[in-house]
Amino acid sequence: MSWQHIDLIKVKDVGPRDGLQMEKAFIPTEEKIKLINALSKSGVSAIQVTSVVHPKAVPQLVDAEIVMKNIERQSNVKYSVLVPNERGAERAVPMQADEWELMHSVTEAHCRANSNKSVDESLKEHEKVVKIARQNNITVQGGMATALGCPFEGRVSFERVLYTAEAYYSMGIRHIGVADTIGCADPKLVYTTMKQLIDKFPDVEFSLHLHNTRGMALANILAGINAGVFNYDASIGGLGGCPYAPGATGNIATEDLVHMLDLMDLHSGVNLNELLSISKDVERLVGHELESAIHRAGPSYQLHAAPDAQVKLDH
Repeated sequence: MSWQHIDLIKVKDVGPRDGLQMEKAFIPTEEKIKLINALSKSGVSAIQVTSVVHPKAVPQLVDAEIVMKNIERQSNVKYSVLVPNERGAERAVPMQADEWELMHSVTEAHCRANSNKSVDESLKEHEKVVKIARQNNITVQGGMATALGCPFEGRVSFERVLYTAEAYYSMGIRHIGVADTIGCADPKLVYTTMKQLIDKFPDVEFSLHLHNTRGMALANILAGINAGVFNYDASIGGLGGCPYAPGATGNIATEDLVHMLDLMDLHSGVNLNELLSISKDVERLVGHELESAIHRAGPSYQLHAAPDAQVKLDH
């Protein structure tokens, strides 16, 4: 594929919600706000700020209203909130998010584990959310978890993915995110799935949400670009996971993604140096090593001083 025709790869950082929700220790509210403000100035096109999930389910996000009220919004950044159900939608209205994100598992087993609902029951609930969003002039992104692999059902048929995509389309949704929730996808699967979706829904803007559990995320992103997907979720430092996916680790690190795009002259508008500075603060904040390769090793073009002489070894 020729890359010259690609004007922009949009990068959404989901660390403040998808990443921090997996942290066991509570992150102070002021630190979350500080992180979001820093990401807002890094050049990312969007930030998934928080979720209105029940506080008992995800205690880390109990401060959703305070965070949304106090962040410093930038005009060139879209701020989204994950909205799981009708009650969450009512709670989300005053937050004035630019977009609500739905998350629905395309497989029955994961849908039951994640929402305690069947696939059809979950989609019916999302119809209520979309109705409230329309009443308040808020755009909605449909999300499809386990679309590229399920920890309970294995490889997912395209028919299951299409079922949810068609349901979202019938609700009037024209932005749909496709997730490799457990990081088990391969480039061939990503390419064929996304190519088929784009062919069937040419007026829908698709995005990919890829976990790096098995080190395949960057390869899968290239497959997605080849298929015509130019919107990607990533998480600062590679934070994240899924509480209902055994063994799942974090999302592709935002800095790893931007580093690759920079090397390939694919414009994202994101400043890698800013991200690396933020990731240092994030590591101190969460108190453990990050998954990000570029955070650990630095950019591939970073040079080091050569030694004056070869070290002599004693035999």
